[in-house]
Amino acid sequence: MMKNIGNNKRIAILTGATGGLGYAFLRELIKEPLDEIWAFGRNRERLETLVNEFGNIIVPVCKDLTDTEDLTSIVKILEEQKPRVEFLINNAGLAQMKASKDFTVAEIGKTIDLNCKAPVILINGCLPYMARGSKILNICSASAFQPVPYINLYASTKAFERSYSRALNVELKPFGISVTAVCPSWIDTDMLTKEINGKKVKFSGIVSPQRVAEKAMKDAKKGRDMSVCSFYVKCQHFNVKLMPQKSAMRIWMKNIKKYL
Repeated sequence: MMKNIGNNKRIAILTGATGGLGYAFLRELIKEPLDEIWAFGRNRERLETLVNEFGNIIVPVCKDLTDTEDLTSIVKILEEQKPRVEFLINNAGLAQMKASKDFTVAEIGKTIDLNCKAPVILINGCLPYMARGSKILNICSASAFQPVPYINLYASTKAFERSYSRALNVELKPFGISVTAVCPSWIDTDMLTKEINGKKVKFSGIVSPQRVAEKAMKDAKKGRDMSVCSFYVKCQHFNVKLMPQKSAMRIWMKNIKKYL
């Protein structure tokens, strides 16, 4: 790759930078020898708070990644500046827990666009500016391991992202570029629905965003195609390899039936 590098500016690109996991990844990226961290988000004020906290190494980029024109404009910025992309972390995502039949056309489109289309377009836009040692991290989910009723749309998009990441890692290995599918379970962020129908939700194996980010960065540097940050998720991954998917879904439904 690296056919179009115009200068030695080393950058990282982080989407969903203002959320809980995005902020944790930002704290990890600050430790790297980078000239700029392009922090993507839709809220300009929240992006500016990152500049105030971390300094001018943060380049706030206010874009809607579900908008094709905004995605195209990002690729154009890369073409103009020709930086060296050391890290691309596709962290932005949408998740809702409800019956698949209740999703509107707009909700379906935005979820698929943000969770599937945007990472693929950004990856292809960044690849000409990546070199041996560059790293792509796609934030997937443990829900990508098996079908998951009532978070079906989200889980299915993450299954796509996990499969795409692992296959792309093989394709890019000859160029020395790694792709890591980051597959945590529940993360303690504002993205989680804490209450459903007046009942507090219990999240088994919940972990902090910082723990996920630290493990993901370590695994990416080791060239691993998947990052699993806790013993709970490792057991979950092992179990669903052996268990029929119908059985896995039956157990899931038993655990969530009180919230439906």
